[in-house]
Amino acid sequence: MNVSSQPIKNILELKAKIAQSTSQKTSDVLDIILAGAVCLESSDLHIEPEKERIKIRVRIDGVLQEVTVIDKKLYQALLSRIKLLAKLKLNISHQPQDGRFSLLFPEELAVEVRVSSLPAEHGEALVLRILNPKTLVEMEKLGLKNDLLALLKKEIKKPNGMIIVTGPTGSGKTTTLYALMKKIQKPEIKIITIEDPIEYHLEGISQTQVKKGYDFASGLKSVMRQDPDVILVGEVRDLETVQTAIQAALTGHLVFTTLHTNDGAGTVARLIALGAEPSNIGPAVNLIIAQRLLRRICPKCSALREPTAQELREIKKEIKDVPANVKIPEVKGCKNCNSTGYRGRIGIFEIMLIDDEMENFIVTKPSIAALKAMAVKRGMVPLKQDAILKVLKAMTTLAEVERIVG
Repeated sequence: MNVSSQPIKNILELKAKIAQSTSQKTSDVLDIILAGAVCLESSDLHIEPEKERIKIRVRIDGVLQEVTVIDKKLYQALLSRIKLLAKLKLNISHQPQDGRFSLLFPEELAVEVRVSSLPAEHGEALVLRILNPKTLVEMEKLGLKNDLLALLKKEIKKPNGMIIVTGPTGSGKTTTLYALMKKIQKPEIKIITIEDPIEYHLEGISQTQVKKGYDFASGLKSVMRQDPDVILVGEVRDLETVQTAIQAALTGHLVFTTLHTNDGAGTVARLIALGAEPSNIGPAVNLIIAQRLLRRICPKCSALREPTAQELREIKKEIKDVPANVKIPEVKGCKNCNSTGYRGRIGIFEIMLIDDEMENFIVTKPSIAALKAMAVKRGMVPLKQDAILKVLKAMTTLAEVERIVG
């Protein structure tokens, strides 16, 4: 689908443009909605039917914000148009469907859109996942501290081993993995990925997608026969995938993958729960990266203030040497940030290096708490501490840290 470039600065402007366009053709209205969502750097567009109205919301920086409401006649027209573009069956409304289509902008930017329809009480709910390649960042811009960045650069140069990125859904794992892939990609090495699905297309990398008869486990076995140097496994979900990935890491391949756990220490426990042998985990795994995404403070409207006594106590729980005149950011809100006080996001990281001592410790099957304590003793900076450091650097707020980290 070709989309005209719409220079939309904020949600209020998008709402006004949608209101002005409702008398136009359905394709023109959808053009404005999609172009606006991309322009506002939304990750998802939600079209949600309610009893009397249909709500349109966008997810910006991980938080849903309402754009506008439309009538049922326009909703039905938009629903049919989106289904047609995504190659969904128009006559099926009682079961979920998935599809995708591409948006082509005048500046030759191609944006993939994944569509999910779900039968709801008052009609089909649609969620459009917007995969904008402009959101991919370089490794240096992920938000890693200089010492962690240097450690990661060193580890991704190794010829074998496993690097695991962990965190809940929406914590930026894919962005981190793609940044690492882009950093190591060069003509001399062969990189093959197994993804579910392929989110962004990377030049010079062989990307494959799981489907019926080709899951992560069977795909990994097939990839091993393709003489790769580096393998990316979208997610480790079962014993067979774990065992094959560990075997690949132990036999001269660098393996990148993700796992759904809360922190670095929990990753080892999860691997053991899936059936991996502790004696194999230590030698195979080089590094575990736990991460979250925090909203950045808006640079145009934020202000600094002195922390309250309670806030200072919270900061001192994580940071020993707090300056006497410390100031922290305060949220204001303006047109630039859609009155939220935040614009963009930054990663916070907890990186656990598996060295010889950690390897020997893992064999003893320690508890998650004991493993975390050992990692901290050996220099690991916990997630919350990294988050508080970013508050002290005026990158985000304590409220955002509490929302994401707790």
